[in-house]
Amino acid sequence: MTIRTKLLVFIPLLVLLVNLITFFLFQSGKMVQQGYNQMMDRLLLYNQSAQTAENSLGALHSYLLNPTDTNHKLYTQNRNHLMELRAQLPAQQATSARSSAITSYTHLLDTFLEQQQAAFAAVSAESSMASLAQYEKAEKTVSFIREDGQQLVDMELIIYQPIYGQIQTENKRMYLLGAAVFITNTMLSILLAIWISRSITAPVSRLVSRAKQISKGQLQQSTRPGQQHPNDELGLLTGAFEQMSSDLLLLIEKDKESLEKDRLVKELELQALQSQINPHFLFNTLNVLSKLALLEGAEKTSDLIVSMSNLLRYNLRNLDQPVTLRDEVAHVKEYFILQQARFRDRIQLVMDIDPSALQQPIPALTLQPIVENAFLHGIEQMESGAGIRLEIARRPDGVHISVADNGSGMTEEVRQSLMRLESDASSKQSTGLGTKNVFKRLQLFYGANELIEIESKLGQGTKVTIRIPKEKEVEPIHVQTIDRG
Repeated sequence: MTIRTKLLVFIPLLVLLVNLITFFLFQSGKMVQQGYNQMMDRLLLYNQSAQTAENSLGALHSYLLNPTDTNHKLYTQNRNHLMELRAQLPAQQATSARSSAITSYTHLLDTFLEQQQAAFAAVSAESSMASLAQYEKAEKTVSFIREDGQQLVDMELIIYQPIYGQIQTENKRMYLLGAAVFITNTMLSILLAIWISRSITAPVSRLVSRAKQISKGQLQQSTRPGQQHPNDELGLLTGAFEQMSSDLLLLIEKDKESLEKDRLVKELELQALQSQINPHFLFNTLNVLSKLALLEGAEKTSDLIVSMSNLLRYNLRNLDQPVTLRDEVAHVKEYFILQQARFRDRIQLVMDIDPSALQQPIPALTLQPIVENAFLHGIEQMESGAGIRLEIARRPDGVHISVADNGSGMTEEVRQSLMRLESDASSKQSTGLGTKNVFKRLQLFYGANELIEIESKLGQGTKVTIRIPKEKEVEPIHVQTIDRG
């Protein structure tokens, strides 16, 4: 059963149970209250009617002594009020056990009203003796009304005395029932809350605990054999989480195996390269050739051999360690000396360098492959006017390096391919590292992607810009080279 189903079924059932019990208590209390109200209404009616009859008699007496408009108005008001109370008595007969006594009491009121009206009429006819006789009769009738009214009250009290005891007993029972319902409802609510919360919080707690284990690198399954997850959303989430950790552990193991294979391949490649070339023998031989050329008077040849020796020494250095821009610029100069011996006045290298930026760390063999790529694919076929411009400037966001040529340029497809690190044809013709390798090593070294920008159009040259972030924003890391050839 899902959590949504649990909430939609059990909570409405609990609310419905509470509402039904509350409605039963309300109806029971309402019935008791209705019976009590009916009794009180009759008692008040008897008392009010007797009191109003006395007031009406007093108003009649005042009018007989002094027949003014004020006394007449007072008489009329009391008479009308008494008639209204008298009209309510028949309705009480249906709910009272003393209907005959109420009938007798009603007749007394009718008699009093007739006598009162007769006395009033005698005053209007200026018959004082007749009005006085009617007044005396009305006075006696009022005394009967008072006595009968008191008797009705006493009878109602006698009749409702056991009923009142039952009402008190019923009230006590209702209080006990209300307390029992309150306690039962509270216990059910607590049990339901504990059951629902445990079905939610327990899996969540296990997920949190499992997440903490994974954050500490403990990827092994924490589920005991045979343990099943609840068949709800959190159970499915727990199962998916365990499957994810299992898959992650498998991927890590595969990645470790892959890294170990790559490390072994690199070691074999390095051993093969070292076995093919003995740097010390090669450097010593170049030095001998340089000195021999110098002794024979071939100073340019000696300089070229020295440049070649320095270039080869730089290429065979440990590429895992970073260098400064100063070292890279010096390496580019040595490379240009060799190329200028080939192209002579057909090429020109222009450098605009900010000295304050030359201490910037950078991966080894970064600038020379880009300059070499400009030679191979940009200006090699030009007969004259070929130029390469190297600019290094410090900007607010770091150091900007640009290598621009006025050569043949490239298409947009080739530019996009280079930006996506998909094309690296230059590595097959150059003597060092390809542009793909350079761009990738820069990303790994500085820990950022948006470092390279290439601007090029066919026939308008190419400009490669490297944006090195500030040293405080990055922590250079040692990266191994790839695709060395």
